[in-house]
This record gives sequence, structure tokens and C-alpha cells, in this order.
Amino acid sequence: MSPRPNSAPLTHQVTLTVLTLAALALAMVAGFSVYAAAQADNASLERQKIFIADGLKDKIASLVREQESVSVWDESVTNVKADNQTWIADNLSVWMYSYYGHDRVYILDAADHPIHAMREGKVVDLSAYGEDEPVMAPTIGKLRAMLAQPPTNDASGQPAKMVAEDLVSFGGNPAILSVMPLVPSTNRLTQAPGTEYLHVSVEFINDAVIGRIAEKYLLDGARLVPLSQPVGAAAVPLVDSRGVILGYVGWNQERPGLTLLRKMAPALAAALLVGAGVLAFLLRRLRRASSALQTSQDEAQYLAFHDTLTGLPNRALFEDRLRRMLLFTGHDAARVALLYLDLDRFKHVNDTLGHPAGDELVRQTAARLRHTIREVDTVARLGGDEFAIILLDVRDVRSAEDIADRLLQKLHEPFKLIDDQVFVGASIGIALSTGPDTDADDLLRKADIALYEAKKNGRGRYQVFAGDMDDLLLRKRKVEAELRKALTGGDGIKLAYQPVFSIDGRRILGAEALIRWGHEVHSALPAAQFIAIAEERGLIGDLGKWALTEACRFAVGTELPWIAVNISPLQLRDAGFAGQVAAILSETGLDPARLQLETTESVLLEHNDTINSVIAALRKSGIRIVLDDFGTGYSSLSYLRRHAIDKLKIDRSFIRLLDEDKSAAAIAKALIELALALKVEVTAEGVETDEQKALLVSMGCHQLQGYLLSPPLEPGQLLALPGLSSSVPERSAARA
Repeated sequence: MSPRPNSAPLTHQVTLTVLTLAALALAMVAGFSVYAAAQADNASLERQKIFIADGLKDKIASLVREQESVSVWDESVTNVKADNQTWIADNLSVWMYSYYGHDRVYILDAADHPIHAMREGKVVDLSAYGEDEPVMAPTIGKLRAMLAQPPTNDASGQPAKMVAEDLVSFGGNPAILSVMPLVPSTNRLTQAPGTEYLHVSVEFINDAVIGRIAEKYLLDGARLVPLSQPVGAAAVPLVDSRGVILGYVGWNQERPGLTLLRKMAPALAAALLVGAGVLAFLLRRLRRASSALQTSQDEAQYLAFHDTLTGLPNRALFEDRLRRMLLFTGHDAARVALLYLDLDRFKHVNDTLGHPAGDELVRQTAARLRHTIREVDTVARLGGDEFAIILLDVRDVRSAEDIADRLLQKLHEPFKLIDDQVFVGASIGIALSTGPDTDADDLLRKADIALYEAKKNGRGRYQVFAGDMDDLLLRKRKVEAELRKALTGGDGIKLAYQPVFSIDGRRILGAEALIRWGHEVHSALPAAQFIAIAEERGLIGDLGKWALTEACRFAVGTELPWIAVNISPLQLRDAGFAGQVAAILSETGLDPARLQLETTESVLLEHNDTINSVIAALRKSGIRIVLDDFGTGYSSLSYLRRHAIDKLKIDRSFIRLLDEDKSAAAIAKALIELALALKVEVTAEGVETDEQKALLVSMGCHQLQGYLLSPPLEPGQLLALPGLSSSVPERSAARA
């Protein structure tokens, strides 16, 4: 038997070769992993820099759009050249700070001299402009040079925007500077070239601004890095138009590759022991990690352009799609319709069922909208309960109205929320593109105005934008501004007083305060008109407080048994209203028992805990609650008993026909008997004839008011009536 060959050297050689190959393979894998990690980190860093740079560009563009919203406006040109400082502050400077966050605003005249200055929300002395002028002068000069050139068009054929913007530094603090001319928005106003006033807006690039940009792209630790501090790789320079670096935007660099390597380190150590199997395992882990990274980026991209609650496009994606659709349809006869939709009872659902129910209502609404429109159309959630729908290839207005009808019908169906059936409804504003020159922002504005009209005219309906809505809105804004001015020290608003008599027509029981406004342009504006505007624009609280204070000051200096003041249902929805009335009574010294507050019976229909508690608090203090215009609403006996009303006033529409229409007489008699049954006082308003008076007396009416007995009177005229006097007539007639 021949001896067995010695396989040890071969085994050793094979083992060495395998080990060498394994080590080489592991080294290659390790080298590749390190290289891939470094490349991933570099690629991620470049993307992060692009995100920050794009975010800064978007911020500058946003500031320009915000500035453009007030600079292209007839009212701006008129009020600035009239040196209306209050209007400028409310609309061009302080408003830009409170609404958009612009830190500094200067208004320059045609010679580039300042006429208005604002810093951090406060109007400051014009000398402040001198501190900033050296920094802003080049940009202002650039805009003046542009204005001196003949008008040009941009790439889309539209008139080029007159704006000069740049990054600047104020005392080492980088900021966005934008300068725009104040120009008319319509052809009704013209101004000669070279006479344009300028709107200069500054917003500092601070950690808050940078944080909002970084939050959009899910970057951590974003901050402003001054030139005096060192910067790392994760930084983007802030460079002005001359190439000067003003500072840096830095952040905590995301290192997906390094993170991945740290996770793989134990596996790489184990690979030295288990060989090829571990190598395969590591490769699979790498693929999975890369997939997870891509998924994370895809999710981040999705979240940047979609609403998290509904999955619908958000405002950013919606505005992008609207501009793309307008550009696409601008080359043919197709039209784009924009629908703005707002749920009518969303706040009520949130207040009564809670925010989880409100979120579920939003989700169900989004689902219904998606299922109602076509696949080619876009529905987006703009925030809260507001949605926008872009309809592509709309033939005419009727087509858009048909879709709006279907949406309203779908939203009128009950929603199932937390085992409750809820009915909400919606209001819709509609605006259609008019051709290739349609501007997206203008279409958005028109749809918003149409939605406002739909809600104002009763809700649960749609409204198509009409050209006169712009004029109507401007008129309302003008009345609003003038009403604000009148309430802060202007002239024109005053109170008249119409006495209320006993049934003998001679003894004065009290008086009702009636607000009047002798407008310098529109003469005597009807109270119902400017009160409605005050309610729409959030001024009713100030107007109501003024009227109540003025009436109490007048009454406390007279022998009137009581004074009645009308209040809006909106005031009763304010939980602090009872406290405000108590403060006014304390300030003026009027006994609460001498004050009556009149409101309409519509408040009784609202199952509102706040209204109930406010009325209860007012009555507990001794104030009497009166239902005005009784008989014209929808109140019931149960509502009257629940709220314990002190007096009913029969509406003048029944009194006017009392001696002509038997049915009107029967209704008036029934209302009087109802008041007697409820053991409350009853007043008939609008008494104009002796026959009406006699019938009301025979029916058992307690109190009479109307032109037969006395029209509304000036304070001095009222005090001149027999049986009345005042120890301080001058004080009572003074403005609050």
C-alpha cells in the first residue's frame, strides 16, 4: 500500500487562498461601504444645500408676493399721496408686520424721501430711515432705473414686474430687501412716470425664518451663522448681488451613509468569522437600508406637498397645479374653473363634539369631494375646513355650476361622527379663467370674494364671481376703514333717543338709544347697513361698546327710568360680554336696573352654552333682556321659557297694518296675550295713528313707541320733554 499523500500543504494553501479571497472580498465590501457611505453623505449634503437655497428663493418670492398684494392697489396710491398715515399703518406697514412678519417698512415719495417708517410693528420717526438708507440705496436706485426704462414683458408675454430685491446686512444681521413702486390696480387711476412712491420692505433672516424653511425639508438644527463663527460643510452662504457673503445658513448635516455604517459595523466584524454567508447578509442589509432611505425621502417629498390629515394636495401643490393648468389651457379654448369651498357649521361641530370629530368631518368631506369630481380635476385642502377644487376643460359657467350643485348635494347628506348624525352643508365661490392672460393669484382672489358673497347671502349655496363684487368689496372696505376712524376719535357717529310711553301716551317710561352715522361722503348711512358691515368685519364689538357706554353716560345724568340699547347676537356669543357690560356700568355709575339690552329672537335658536350663560349673568346683575322685532323670527314658547326674557317688543310690521288688516290685528293680539301669559312686559313699536294706539290699549299692551308719540330725538330735545331733566346734560352728550 503506497503512503497517502500529505494534503496538509494543499489544505493550508486552499485555506490561505480562501481566507485571502475572503479577506479581499471583505476588504472590498468594507471599502465599497465606506465609499458608498461617503457618496451618500455627499449626495445628501448637496440635496440639503439645494433645499436651503430653494427655500431662501421661495422666501424671497413669498415676500415679493406679499408686498405686491398691497403695492398694486388704487387705494395705496391714493392714500399714500394723501399722506393718510393711519391708513398707511393699517394697510402698508404695521399690517405687513402683524400679518406677514415684515420687520421694517418704509414709504418713499417720488424724490426718495421717507414719508412713513415702521420697525417691528411700530410706526417710528422718519429719522430711522437715515440709519438704513446707505444699505438700501443701491437697490432703490436699481428700481428707479428700471422705472425710467420703457415697459417690457417677461418670457410669458406679461408686463414685467417692477421689483428690485437683494440680500443686505443691517448691523451684521442679514435680511431680505424688496422695493416695489406703488401703482394703480385699475385704469380708474393714473400717475405719471417718475412720480411713483416706493414701498420698501425688510424681513430679517433670523433663526425663526430659517427654521421654517428647514422644517419644510425636515432638516435639524438650522440656524444663522455669523461671519465671525466658523462654518462646516453643512452651510449655504448668504450672498448679495455684488457677491459679498453676509453670513451663512448652517444646519446639522444628515449623514445617512455614516449612520448606515455604524449599523453595519457588528455585521462586518461577524463577517470575518462566517465568510461568504455574512457577506451576502451584509449586501441584503445594504439593499434594505438603501430602500429605507429612499422611502424616507419619498415620504418627505410627499409630506411637503400633501395634507397629512386627508392625503389631499396642500396649498403649495395646489397653487403649482393651478398655474400649470392655466398655462396649459392658455393655448386653446378650454377654460379652468376654480371652486373655493368652506364648511358652514365646522366650528359648531368642533365646539360641541370635539376636535377628533372635526378631524373626522374633514376626512369624510375630502372623501366625498374626491368621489364627486373627475380624475383630471384637482381637490386640495387649504387648511381648517377650507378646500379648493380646480376643474379642467370647463365649457361654460353652467358646467361649473352643475358640479357645484353636485358638491352641495353631496355635502348636505348627513355625516356619521362618533355615533352622531351631523348635518353641515357648505358654501362655494366660483371663478372662471377668462383666457390665456388669466393670472392664478387673480383667479384665487375672485374665487375667495365669491365665497365671501355666498356665505354672506345665506350659506349652503354657491356664488359665481361677478365683476361688481370687486367694487362692492372695495366700498365695504372703505366704509370699514372710515368706521374704524370714527370709532377712534372721528366725527359723525352719535345716538338718538326715542322715548317709550305708557298707554296714556303722556308718561315717559324710558327711551331706546338708536345709533346714527352722518357720513361725510354718503350722508346719513342706514344703521342696518353699517352695522352689518361692522358684524362682517369684526367691528361690532367696538361699535357696541361705544354705543353702550354713550347711552349709559347719557342716562345716568337724566331722570329716565331706564335706557334700552340694541346689541348684536355676535356680542352675546362673547363669553366676556357680561363682564364688559358690568365694567361700563361701573365706569358710568348707572344702576343695572336702569339698563335694558335689546336683541333679536334669532339668538334663542342657537343651542349655545355661551349665549345661555351670558344672558343668565346679565339678568342676575339686574339688567333686563328684551326681544326686539318679536314675531318675525322662529322662536318658540320653550325657547322663551328657557331664557326667561323680561320684555317683548312687537315688530312694527304688525302694528303698521293693525287698523287695515284683521289678520295683523289678530297676530298682534295673540302676541300681547302671549306676553301677558309669560308675565313679561310688552311694547308695541311703530305706532303712527290714533287708531293703532286705541286698538293696542284695548288689547292690553303695556307700552307704546312710535312717531305718533315721538320720533327719535337728539339728547337735548329728549330732555326738553315734560317731566324730564338732566343735572349734567353736557356730559351726557359728549363722545365716549
